[in-house]
Order: sequence, then C-alpha cells, then structure tokens
Amino acid sequence: MRRRRPGRQAQFIDRPVPEPSGQSTSATRQWALERLHEPLALTDLAAHARMSRRTFARRFQNEAGIRPGRWLTQQRVARARHLLESTDLPVDEVATQTGFGNDTSLRQHLHAAIGVSPLAYRRTFRGAATAGANA
Repeated sequence: MRRRRPGRQAQFIDRPVPEPSGQSTSATRQWALERLHEPLALTDLAAHARMSRRTFARRFQNEAGIRPGRWLTQQRVARARHLLESTDLPVDEVATQTGFGNDTSLRQHLHAAIGVSPLAYRRTFRGAATAGANA
C-alpha cells in the first residue's frame, strides 16, 4: 500500500540511501590490459568491477576521461603497434593477440588511428630502425 504524505512533506525513505562505494575502475583497467587478446565488452568490464554497466561507464569516463570501449580500442591499437614494431608475427596473429579477431579488423582500426595499414606501419618502422642503425 502506498503511503500518502501531506502537502509539502519530503518523500519518506524506509532505508538509508547507500553511500557511494568509492570504487575505482583502475583495477578493472589493469585486468583488461592483461586480457586484450580476449573479446571484452562493457558487460565484462562492469561485471569485473562489480558495478552495473551504466555506473561503470560513468565512473570510467570520470576517471579515465574516455569511454570504456574507446579506451579498449586505443589499448589494443597500442599493443598492435608494439607487436608490429618488435616482432615478425604475421598480421593475422597480431590481430588475434590484440583482440581484433582478424587482420581486416586490425587494418581498419589501425588505419583509423594512425592512417596506415599494419604492413605499411611495420615497413616504415623497420625502415626507420634500419636507417638509424646505419647512421
């Protein structure tokens, strides 16, 4: 049964409103960095942080200054760049290890981020490294 309150009386709350937990998303960011090769979604990140998707997304944005999905893509691109620079792994293996799934997805994301394909990036980086070694 609904309680009626007279006129200007404030709303009655049976239980105290919970205080914010003060939880940070930094542990979840570290957890995600260790699992970039896995297909991670906002639901997975929020579940790890033990928050609702909405609460997690809001706190993540406040702490990191970027949306979770965009952050995850940036981290994957950074990892792919590192692998392209430091290994001879085939592009499809780099894509798998960075969570892009296939070379097409990696190519699209890398091109959007830095304007070149994975092979062109590797060739440019290796060319610069070779030129630096010969100098």
